[in-house]
Amino acid sequence: MSRSGYDAVVDVDDEGDLGHTDLREDLEFHQSNFSSTTNLNKPSGLPLPATASSSGGGQSGGKKLIWTLGFYSQFFDVDTTSVLQRCWAALFPRANFLDVLEGNPDLYGPFWIATTVVLILFLGGTISDYLASTGRGNFAYDFRLLSGAAGLVYGYTTFVPVVLYLALRYFGSESANLLECWALYGYSNLIWIPVALVSWSPIKILNWVFVGVGFGVSVAFLLRNLYPVLSATDRQTSKVLLVAVVALHFGLAIAIKVLFFAHGSPLPGGKEETGPGTGGGDGDGGDKQAMFF
Repeated sequence: MSRSGYDAVVDVDDEGDLGHTDLREDLEFHQSNFSSTTNLNKPSGLPLPATASSSGGGQSGGKKLIWTLGFYSQFFDVDTTSVLQRCWAALFPRANFLDVLEGNPDLYGPFWIATTVVLILFLGGTISDYLASTGRGNFAYDFRLLSGAAGLVYGYTTFVPVVLYLALRYFGSESANLLECWALYGYSNLIWIPVALVSWSPIKILNWVFVGVGFGVSVAFLLRNLYPVLSATDRQTSKVLLVAVVALHFGLAIAIKVLFFAHGSPLPGGKEETGPGTGGGDGDGGDKQAMFF
């Protein structure tokens, strides 16, 4: 019966040690620098990874001062694809718009949407003015339409969200966010672009239908996304705020209809009631002045 196990052959030198085992003479130990992060922040000629800005120790992790361009550039940090997706979500909402924003509300889309609305309202109002003044003499552009459109659209989109945000914070809504309010109101203006393109028609009832559709789509978009935030306040306050949101948006729709497509306006002294032969050569100037005063 043979023995089980293994046979080991050991080479023993003349000094009696097992090979050369004096490690301290041949090895040098250096202090590890694995815990040091200083090299991570040094520019190595290559761009930083995409997650470098979100790590607390990066160069861009510091606070940006309000009077610097870097402070405002973070509100425009969005690409064209994201803006188009948000525009589509505003026109055809399938989910809450705050979820579409994914915690990154931007001011790039709202600014250019408002600017486009201003220009198209000016063009549409000018066409409407031209059609209403046909046969009354020479036509002159009224650039007060441009300043009026800028004041109306920019003012509404800027100050109404600020007032709403302050009201929500005053009544105890912790989820209120000013940038999200600006984004909601900014993207809600998108519907006024197609409305302004078709509302210069001389058919009065058709213009009212177009403006009514624009009001309905935009106010439904606002209420759907603002309701969770408004409901964070008490029941009575949320009702008052909802009514205020609808009333202010209704005022915007009426202002767009009356100021820029006034040839179908029911206001006294409107272009339909003056008649083509009323007022002689001063008729055009009086009609244009009635659009803003």
